[in-house]
Order: sequence, then C-alpha cells, then structure tokens
Amino acid sequence: MTSSLQLASVHLRVADLARSVAFYTRLGFASATRSAGRAELASAPGETALLTLTEDRTAPTAPRDAAGLFHAALLLPSRAALGAWLKHAATAGVEFDGFSDHGVSEAIYLADPDGNGLECYSDRPRDAWPASPKAGEVAMFTQPLALQSLLAEAAPASTTPLADARWGHLHLRVTDLARSEKFYRDALGVALTQGSYPGARFLAADGYHHHLGLNTWGNPRSAQPPGTLGLVEATFTRRGIVTPQTTRDPDGIALRIISTSADHTKPV
Repeated sequence: MTSSLQLASVHLRVADLARSVAFYTRLGFASATRSAGRAELASAPGETALLTLTEDRTAPTAPRDAAGLFHAALLLPSRAALGAWLKHAATAGVEFDGFSDHGVSEAIYLADPDGNGLECYSDRPRDAWPASPKAGEVAMFTQPLALQSLLAEAAPASTTPLADARWGHLHLRVTDLARSEKFYRDALGVALTQGSYPGARFLAADGYHHHLGLNTWGNPRSAQPPGTLGLVEATFTRRGIVTPQTTRDPDGIALRIISTSADHTKPV
C-alpha cells in the first residue's frame, strides 16, 4: 500500500555549510548537488535528496523560548540497519544525545553543529506495537534502549549506512498544542495517535504511530522568528494534492505540501 502521507524533505539554515556537510557526511549522507551556499544530501549516491542545507553566516540562533524544530527523524529500513548505522556513526566519532525504546520503535538521538535535533530510528512490526485503551491510538512510551541487543543484531558494515533510509516523522516545539493539532489535522489529514504523553501530541495518517510530533516542553512562548538558524521548510507528500501548497503553521513554521508519486500514475 502506498502511504498517503510522507515527510519527503527537510530544509535547514546553517551557519557554516562546510562544517554541516562534513557532519552529515559522517552520519552517512551522500552529496546530491552542491552550489555556492547550498547543498542537497541523499541517503545514498544516486538517490533523491532528503536534506537541503543553506548557509547564512549572519543568521542568529532562535531564542530558547521560540517554537521550531525539535527533531527530524530518519527511518531506517530495519533493526539490523539501525544497529549497523550506530556502529558506523560511533566509529566516525559522532556524539549521541540519547537512546530510547518507544515500544513502537527504537531511537537514537543526536544534534547537528547548529543544534538541530535529529533522530535515527527503526520501527517494530505493527502487530508488536503496544495497544492503547483509546481507539485509534497507540501506547508509546520512553524506556532505555537495549543497546547490546541492537549492536548484536547489526547488519554487516557498508559504505552506504543510510541506504533505503527516509524521513519518518517531524517533531516540532509549538506554543499551543490544541491550536497546532487543529492546523495539522486540516493541512496534512492526520489524526491523533497519542494524546496522553505529558506536554505532547502525536498525529499520523494510515495508522502509523506518528508522522508528526508536537510538544510544549520547555514552555515555548513565541513563534519561530524568520531568518534564524534551523528549520527553513518541511515538505510533505500527501495523496490527492493537485497544486503544491505552501503555508505556515500558527507558530510561523513553513510547510510545503505536494502530491505523492502515486498521484502522478493514476489514469486520467
């Protein structure tokens, strides 16, 4: 089944392009295109770009109480692939911020040189996701990740450790959960999949655990200021979109919505 919704690409504004490209290359990203002040990166050579980096050496850091990117999450195709990526990243000297088991997935957290949050994760099979007593929701949680087990099941080392990876979800800091939930329900066609996690809500299409996370952790009080380092735009594909849409959420976060590839193959 073709998914009706997917986070297709993420565009970040960075202070030092060479530094950021070197960091993401260490993670396993491959260069897709490069020009003055801009780079596009893919999960492997020859693949479609997933990440765009634009340099602005004068851009300020957003205030700590501003809304914006919490993390962008890269979904690896299997637990074995996640374990192999972890070995690769550790050998490359990448520093990690955390390791969590969420029941539905296993996740590794880190940040890029500008403080943009990243997650690399793999999903458990859907029939193993913890059930919630609330219809249509899943019971995600946060527990320690079984690192030794993950490493023991790692696939053999590869020169393309992110092969077949794609963005799995976007997680944002917002100033008002209810307001943002309504906006994204309408914009992306998502439904609430967990509303009981303190200070957060998770939303998805197609029965996934979440394509979008929203939180108010740290009590953000202001919209994302324009022109700051961090998220420039997130692009989602959504089934049924005829004309690409560009909008901003209630906190000023830019969103682009385009048609899925399946839409282009439908008979006229």
